[in-house]
Amino acid sequence: MYLKCHSRLKDGKEHHYYSIAEKLCCAGGHRVERHIFYLGEINDSQREGWLKLIEAFDEGHQQQTKLALFANDRPVPIHAADFAVQVRLSDFSVVRARQWGACWVFGLIWEQLKLESFWQERLRPSREGTCWYHLLMVLCAYRWIDPGSEWRLHREWYSKSAMGDLLNEDFGLVAKDNPYRCLDKLVVHKVALFTYLKERWQDLFGITYDILLYDLTSTYFESDPPFGEGDKRQFGYSRDKRPDCVQVVIALVVTPEGFPLAYEVLAGNTSDKTTLKMFLEKIQSQYGKARRIWVMDRGIPTEESLAQMRQQDDPPIQYVVGTPKGQLSKLEAELIKLPWQQARPSVQVKLLSQSQELLVLVNSQARVSKERAIRRRKLKKLWARLKELKEQRPSYEALLMKLGAAKAQAGRVWSLVKLNLPAVARSKKARQQRVAGFEFELRKDKLREVFKREGRYLLRTNLKETDPAKVWEFYLQLVEVEQAFKDLKGDLCVRPIFHQLERRIEAHIFVCFLAYSLQMTLRHQLRAKAPGLTVRQVLEKFGRMQMMDVHFPTTDGRELVFVRYTQPEKDQQLLLAQMNWELPPQSPPRITAKGNLQNGYRPTPAKA
Repeated sequence: MYLKCHSRLKDGKEHHYYSIAEKLCCAGGHRVERHIFYLGEINDSQREGWLKLIEAFDEGHQQQTKLALFANDRPVPIHAADFAVQVRLSDFSVVRARQWGACWVFGLIWEQLKLESFWQERLRPSREGTCWYHLLMVLCAYRWIDPGSEWRLHREWYSKSAMGDLLNEDFGLVAKDNPYRCLDKLVVHKVALFTYLKERWQDLFGITYDILLYDLTSTYFESDPPFGEGDKRQFGYSRDKRPDCVQVVIALVVTPEGFPLAYEVLAGNTSDKTTLKMFLEKIQSQYGKARRIWVMDRGIPTEESLAQMRQQDDPPIQYVVGTPKGQLSKLEAELIKLPWQQARPSVQVKLLSQSQELLVLVNSQARVSKERAIRRRKLKKLWARLKELKEQRPSYEALLMKLGAAKAQAGRVWSLVKLNLPAVARSKKARQQRVAGFEFELRKDKLREVFKREGRYLLRTNLKETDPAKVWEFYLQLVEVEQAFKDLKGDLCVRPIFHQLERRIEAHIFVCFLAYSLQMTLRHQLRAKAPGLTVRQVLEKFGRMQMMDVHFPTTDGRELVFVRYTQPEKDQQLLLAQMNWELPPQSPPRITAKGNLQNGYRPTPAKA
């Protein structure tokens, strides 16, 4: 990097502006200049009328002051002797590069949701002066931008980000124990926060809340059981394919746009069927009674819970839910008599009315292609494995073990193959010797049955809709709650969890959901103004904008410090214009005694 001077003739006067630039090597050996950030003007005229003053913060006297900057190779005019500073331009240094752009985007979305008015009255500063509200912002920004453990936040990330600059906080904010102590103060405000966010999203985007999507997932821990009685960390059905780890279950309710309305952390061995009644009561108590349509996947409601939903009249509770595939076999005789109706160009439906419900059989060509491709791939792999075992002729015991492993990988495709095992040897020694006679064949009758049902699924609802396409579209909206789980486990890294205290586990999940709320707010804005971009792409684009400190020594032994963020590149400028965002002005420089900045970062104090 080097200092570059820009000369400009304006109103008959010559002005000199300075910037930090660098040379980039391009193809063919060409070197291209790239401006990083601008510093401003340095006085070089002796005339009083040309004198330019800048406002800086004097750290020695802790107050704002007016300075006139001059290069050290020019004498200071007499009239400016009291406020002039001579700068040694050739001895500058650029230090403490840190990520700024994504942190600024975080602050922008946080401000749009007006979370300051919600949190500041609930998170008062500690007696030691720790601002828990600012620490919550840091925890949430960390989870949204570059998630990791709280220890990594303390050791690494905070120093490499510009959150301290934006919040006017020093490193003491993220002292070793502070992030954990802040987590202990959050969960009690969960219900109030989601009620507040619901109103904010309604004001910002006009979101309605008459359709609710409900689903569950699990997240695992890197911790050693057993735990105390009543602890939520339990072994259970792992959707993360980690049955070796204890887990908790997360139940989530979102709108069709993906905005979260409520969630609950349940024990890891909780059955999906036992959660629906609790959530129906939770939503009614938190948001009041209203007509709502619940959309769920099969396995969540029971016949008893659906009957209770049908019986409630004030207000009515309606639902659209998937059914197990076994239900399709029971109703096949009745459904086969009904004609197909075209719901969409590639979707056909059949409607079967019952006493209080409407059954909708859906045949989707896109789903047919997907399920057949999966079935063919798995069947081909299973067939090849069975051929290998036949040629290997392993012992009877080894054959059974290898067939068990093949069955676990094949899944439902296993039922399409019929096996003829060799006779069981009587002695242990004979069972350990190679055996012949292992045969297998394709069950063509079963394959024909599976072929007919691929791409078909059955929905049930108590809606009075006559348009089958509308019922089908309700069910398709479940992809939003599945996307929410993908974001939590992918972009926001809710798993694995390393906390050892149950209350901090719930607080960790709470911070993840707060970060997810910001993510959905930005995603909704992008859908309207920049639909080709994802939230992660926006954060990566602005994440390239860095903040740096430029130090200029002065002739009187002090240092002039410019804190500057880099100039936006073309794609960043286009996105700023598209989203109607404006970058904040560069902060004024500060003048300090030599050596005051050797022990680490000190933010610019706010104006009195």
